[in-house]
Amino acid sequence: MKKLTLALLLIFSCATAWAADFDKGLAAYKAGDFATALAEWKPLAEQGYAAAQYNLALMYRRGQGVIEDDKEAVKWYRLAAEQGEANAQNNLALMYSNGEGVIENYNEAVKWFRLAAEQGKASAQYNLAMMYFDGEGVIEDWNQAVKWSRLAAEQGDANAQYNLALMYFKGEGVIENYNEAVKWFRLAAEQGHAKAQYNLALMYFNGEGVIENYNEAVKWFRLAAEQGHAKAQYNLALMYSNGEGVIENYNEAVKWFRLAAEQGNAKAQTSLGLMHATGQGVIQDNVYAHMWWNIAAASGSENAKGIKDILAKQMTPKDISKAQDLARECVKKNYKDC
Repeated sequence: MKKLTLALLLIFSCATAWAADFDKGLAAYKAGDFATALAEWKPLAEQGYAAAQYNLALMYRRGQGVIEDDKEAVKWYRLAAEQGEANAQNNLALMYSNGEGVIENYNEAVKWFRLAAEQGKASAQYNLAMMYFDGEGVIEDWNQAVKWSRLAAEQGDANAQYNLALMYFKGEGVIENYNEAVKWFRLAAEQGHAKAQYNLALMYFNGEGVIENYNEAVKWFRLAAEQGHAKAQYNLALMYSNGEGVIENYNEAVKWFRLAAEQGNAKAQTSLGLMHATGQGVIQDNVYAHMWWNIAAASGSENAKGIKDILAKQMTPKDISKAQDLARECVKKNYKDC
C-alpha cells in the first residue's frame, strides 16, 4: 500500500467560549492524564467544538483513555471534518483509504483529501497526489500528482519532496530533469528522509544532476544506512571495499554488508560470502562463504548460485553439509548472528 501521511498532532486551543475547558483537557493530555482529558473534551465535542471532536477522535484511534475504536474515531473525525477541520478531513480520508472503521472507499478518501488539500494542508496535498499517482478514486493523472506533490513539497513535506524528485528523475508528469531531482531529493534528505538520502547518494555517485563526488555519495549513503536502509548499507559497504570516497577498509565493508545481509539483501549476502571466501575483513572460511552464497541463491541471486557450485568442488562433503546446516539455522534466525 502507498505511504500516506496521518495528521498526528493535537489541535490546540482557539479563542472560543470553550477555550478554558479545552485547555484544561489539553494540559491533562500532555501530562498523560487521559481520563481527565476525555472528561473535558467529550462534552465539548458533543456540543460541536471541532477541535475537541478531532482530539477525541485521536484518542479513540490510539486507545488513550478509552478502548481503541476505529468506528468511534471515524465518527468524531467526520463531525470535525464536516465543520471544515483540515486535520480531521485528512485523517477521515485515510480511514476510508485503508478501510479502518469504515468500508474502504477511495472515492470518499479523495473527496476528503481534496477538501483538506484545498485548505493548504500539506499532508493532504501529498496524499491526494498519491491517489492521482496510483489512480485510486480518480483517473491516474501524473500532472495532477505533480501539482499536489509540488504544493506539499513547497511547504516542506519530506514525502512530497521525495516523490516530486522521483517524478523529475523518471520524467513522470514533468520533463525529466536531474537537476530538479537533486534539488528535491536534497530537501527531503536534509529532513532525514532515508530513501531521499539514498537516492541523493546515487546521484552523486553517478554524477547525475551534480558533479560526480564519491565523498558526498558516502556521506548520504551513510546517513541512510544508519537509519537501516538496506540498499544504502550495501552501497556504503561497496565504497569501503573499493576505497571510493573513503579509505579502503574491509572491516567496515563487512560490517555494512552484514547489516544489509541481515535484512535479506541478496547482493549483500553474496558480497559477504565473497569476503569470507577471500578473507577480507574476516577470517577466510569456505564453509561460511558457501553458507552465505547458499542463502543469497535462495534470496534470488543467480551469481551466488554459480560461485557456490564452483566453491563446492573445492570442499569436502562434510564441510558442504556443515555449510548447509549453518544456512538453514541462519534463515531460521532471520539472518541474525550468523
